[in-house]
Amino acid sequence: MKLNIAVLPGDGIGPEVTAQALKVLKAIAMEFNHVFTFKTALLGASAIEQTGNPLPEETIDCCEKADAILFGAIGNTSYDLDPNAKIRPEQGLLGIRKALGLYTNIRPIISYEDLLNKSSLKVKQIKDTNILIYRELTGGIYFGKRTLSENGNTASDTCEYNRFEIERIAHLAFKSAQSRKQKLTLVDKANVLESSRLWRRVVQEIALQYPKVETHYMYIDNAAMQLIINPKQFDVILTENMFGDILSEEASVIVGSIGLLASASIGDKHAMFEPIHGAYSKAANKGIANPIASILSAAMLLDHFGLNDEAALVREGVDKSLKLHITTPDLNTKYDNITTTKVGDFIEDFIHNPDETNLNFTNIHLGQSTII
Repeated sequence: MKLNIAVLPGDGIGPEVTAQALKVLKAIAMEFNHVFTFKTALLGASAIEQTGNPLPEETIDCCEKADAILFGAIGNTSYDLDPNAKIRPEQGLLGIRKALGLYTNIRPIISYEDLLNKSSLKVKQIKDTNILIYRELTGGIYFGKRTLSENGNTASDTCEYNRFEIERIAHLAFKSAQSRKQKLTLVDKANVLESSRLWRRVVQEIALQYPKVETHYMYIDNAAMQLIINPKQFDVILTENMFGDILSEEASVIVGSIGLLASASIGDKHAMFEPIHGAYSKAANKGIANPIASILSAAMLLDHFGLNDEAALVREGVDKSLKLHITTPDLNTKYDNITTTKVGDFIEDFIHNPDETNLNFTNIHLGQSTII
């Protein structure tokens, strides 16, 4: 298969983790005789620094021409500390989602057997957790009308949804639930918010078209609590933009590190794949950023194009790295010299030599590359 992939490394640790995902994709292309071509473009703070625009037209053009997009991270602490900044890195990410119509964000939450003791939750609570969060991505409060009074003392952000926006993601979520455990939970705040009441009415109507799927409804405050108390009760979670953002970040407690959470942002014509963690600027260029979420996002990219064997091999490499404690400091207590690059090297080597990677680990541990 031939794929043209736009690469948006972004800010902070984004370039480091994206480099490892690219390493893995290139190994897959070599082993499975695919042709993947990559073109890099600017987004976020790095784009502001070079062009004054968090989303240059050249980046939109690059992404529109690509078969898929691999994105790193966005943000910079200098903007976080300045609430009055008119131009912000995050505008680039929101802009690319809107420009490409990436209305569905899919976030897998999986508890890894070898990392159960890394979570602050009890093992019996999180063992065998496997959740898929469907987060609406181009509507809601993040894209609603914003107002600020002339004296700067009153502000508002409008959360707005229409029926069509809810219907298109709901159908995708129900179809996914059909192929899993046939259970879907809509998370809303329908007891208070009019927008949530619309979500609930539309989902109740659509549920009739999927009679095999058991549909549940839960308020966001209760869902946030239940995700910690009993995450295994969930299969597919469907929710609006801000609620989905918060719940998926909370879910990082289940898996042990936000550095393990991948995602896919899907539209009718385009698809972007990205780790859900932020730029974590203070960790940039220190070799401590966990690249696994970015690598798993690359696996989701392969899945998107039906390259399921290739994606499975990537995930096997990730599983082996976790089993052998070849992970960055957020997860690693056994070895103290495993860097971002070494994790990528290991998984790359596993793809080339899945039966020999255990032997090669000694060399990676000593700071060498790999024996092939």
